[in-house]
Amino acid sequence: MRIITYTCPACGTIVAANELEDNRVMKCPGLDCQKVLRFEDFPGEAREYFLENRDQYQI
Repeated sequence: MRIITYTCPACGTIVAANELEDNRVMKCPGLDCQKVLRFEDFPGEAREYFLENRDQYQI
C-alpha cells in the first residue's frame, strides 16, 4: 500500500487520495483557501493505482 496525497497548489494543504476520491470535487480544507480540488488533478499513475487498489484505502 502506498500513501497517495495531493498538495493544494494554492495553499499547500495535503489531501489524501481516498478523501478526494470519495467526493471527486471538494473545496480545499485549508484555512481561508477557496481552491476547488478535483480527483482528476492527481497525476495519472497515482490516480490509476488508487482506483485499482481502492479497497486498501477505506477509512
